[in-house]
Amino acid sequence: MKEKSKKVKMKRSAGDYMISVVTYIVYALFAVVCAYPFYYIFINTISANDLSDKGKILFWPQGIHFSNYTNAIQIPGLLQAAKISVSRTFIGTVMTVLMAAFLGYMFTRETMWKRKLWYRFVILTMYFNAGIIPWYITMKNLHLTNNFLAYVLPALVSPFNIILVKTYVESTPKELQDAAEIDGAGTLRVFASVVLPIIKPILATVAIFTAVGQWNSFQDTLLLMTDTKLHTLQFVLYQYINQASSLASLLTSNAGSEAIQQALSTAQTATSVRMTVTIIVVTPILLVYPFFQRFFVKGIMIGAVKG
Repeated sequence: MKEKSKKVKMKRSAGDYMISVVTYIVYALFAVVCAYPFYYIFINTISANDLSDKGKILFWPQGIHFSNYTNAIQIPGLLQAAKISVSRTFIGTVMTVLMAAFLGYMFTRETMWKRKLWYRFVILTMYFNAGIIPWYITMKNLHLTNNFLAYVLPALVSPFNIILVKTYVESTPKELQDAAEIDGAGTLRVFASVVLPIIKPILATVAIFTAVGQWNSFQDTLLLMTDTKLHTLQFVLYQYINQASSLASLLTSNAGSEAIQQALSTAQTATSVRMTVTIIVVTPILLVYPFFQRFFVKGIMIGAVKG
């Protein structure tokens, strides 16, 4: 076997190596293009603010300092917004994943009453939307304005996530469920003990989609929340981008006499505030991907192909 593998390797021509090299170069360039915007924002947050404001920081940081982050943390409402974002992301993700898992499993059971009807009814909501005004009136009538549950309840039933889970469950051996039912296990027992353990990859995929959506959402806050205690980080970022100039002045004036005497390089500017808050908002959700990456690819591939 080793000799055969060596022969196969020796048969590779110079053209094959050239294609491999070009492929690696193209993907490396693509990775750089994707990563550079985050790198650019980060180096501008730790560079001299006057140079950053003039657009002179492109590849390397200059006049490195971290006062932007210490000042940003002192922005009124930022920590409270972080708590709300973390809470809605965690609670919303857990509940949405469980709902998608259960409904996706139930739609594969032939014993479910009117299974096809309910499944089509759920899928129908992917194609028809009443619009923002009817949605707002519904949320208001349900007393979900200025209510934390508005971040969780509307996203519980996601047709796309249900389709992913249903397809994945159908690709798993049905004999496992049959064996558990023969042993006397009921529907919930089969779901908890048999189905959940074997669909972890697709659940991790759904968790990533849901967590990113919950973390990045700000429109529901804009339309439903007038109470500042329920504002999220993304909504705070939205406000700060629109009010960056006045916010920079506020930070500088609130910093006291010591900050007034600082060099211009560390004085807050609209650009420094905007980029610093962006990094604070984006970093937590970026840290989630490394932990779910191996499940993500497996879940998408297996759940997308039957048989």
